[in-house]
Amino acid sequence: MRWACVLLPHLAIDAVLRQHPAPDAAHALIAGPAQRRVLHAVSPAARHEGLQRGMPLATAQMMSKAFHVHAYDPGQEAAARTMLAMWAYGFSSQVSLALPHAIVLEVAHSRALFGDWAAISRRLSSELDELGFRHRLVGAPNPHAAWVLARQHRQLGVDGGHLVQALGQVSIERSGLPTEAVTTLGRSGMRTLRQVFDLPRESVARRFPPQVLAHLDALCSQDAAPLPLFAPPDRFEARIEFEYEVESSQALLFPLRRLTADLATFLACRDGGVQRFTLLFEHERHPASTLTVGLLAPERDAAMLFELARSRLDQLRLPAGTRGMQLRAEELPPFVPAARDLFDTRPQQALPWTQLRERLRARLGDTAVGDVVLHADHRPERATRATGIPPKQVPVLARRPAWLLYQPIPLHGEVEIIGLPERIESGWWDGSDVLRDYAIVRTREGQEAWAFRSPKVPGQWWLQGWFA
Repeated sequence: MRWACVLLPHLAIDAVLRQHPAPDAAHALIAGPAQRRVLHAVSPAARHEGLQRGMPLATAQMMSKAFHVHAYDPGQEAAARTMLAMWAYGFSSQVSLALPHAIVLEVAHSRALFGDWAAISRRLSSELDELGFRHRLVGAPNPHAAWVLARQHRQLGVDGGHLVQALGQVSIERSGLPTEAVTTLGRSGMRTLRQVFDLPRESVARRFPPQVLAHLDALCSQDAAPLPLFAPPDRFEARIEFEYEVESSQALLFPLRRLTADLATFLACRDGGVQRFTLLFEHERHPASTLTVGLLAPERDAAMLFELARSRLDQLRLPAGTRGMQLRAEELPPFVPAARDLFDTRPQQALPWTQLRERLRARLGDTAVGDVVLHADHRPERATRATGIPPKQVPVLARRPAWLLYQPIPLHGEVEIIGLPERIESGWWDGSDVLRDYAIVRTREGQEAWAFRSPKVPGQWWLQGWFA
């Protein structure tokens, strides 16, 4: 199996259900003119109540009153398909949206990382279930055959030796042939592709348009016909619209979790991170409220992004109820995972410093937590600075103690000088000039200290800091 096809027969309604806090309830999408509204798609709970696609809305309301009605939005369906293409991009660099209601991806080069077809299909299905999309999944030697087989089977893997046999069992209604060709073949008594394959090529070429024979050849080919490939966008933007005004910030947590999870999926497909994203809360009679979430370092963990956004949302006071919510991310720098030891002895519930730092900033404010970084100044009291953004290049300094005293104090008693001393003479340009001879010394108690002598007080050692 070189190609996998993810068929999405319920994409429109699934795109709505995954954004609703009660997806197990009865939902229906409506379409058509205002004078004759019909059901475009229904959820499993609505189907259980007898509602069906194509049923007039008035008839559906007579059969059941307890179902949610949503207007069918082709843009929302297309956005969900694009998001799934970005998700599939995390498994393969060759992803295509050229086939209707499906996503096809090349998986032959992914086996070294994800395993054989059984392991790949399990992982694809598991992640699609977590994302909230019902699907059919088929693997085949070429994308066209995988797409046709997915219309017949819920899950299947076919290699090259059994491809024609598997395709022969597909009904001509699900073969992907043009409607006119399907009608003509059906009137001739043909029901499956096996009967079509047995026809002479000259007869097919004479009776049908050229695309019929080309489609049959593409199905049986061992090589994939070229398809336009999907390219992930350079920015992320997603929106959720509510049925009514949401007044409570707690009610915004469900859509916030969904938006940050979709952002994490997008970042994973790009193998990147996000350092700043914006949340927009739409109001009926007020301008949209904006909440910007900035991070000190790129991040892409879904739980972490949600936790940071939730902490900042708790401090936001919205002027009115929210009718819609958007998430935008444009600053997408490369993401470098934190280095971890092979045998990590930290407790399982312990947080890495980067995540703890971001949580503290979200709780206490952007200016409350920062990094202490080296500054290119030889004077010890000015060699560090507190900053919110670590510098790209750290100046190289000589060995310095981990514990620097706020102010030097006299060091009494005899000391032993260790290593070569150094002179620091600096600060003449800002009025805080110093002239000191520093050395690493060992006290009578065996402690290593960093001390200096000043020409102003000959013979007196001053303690600047302690080494661990």
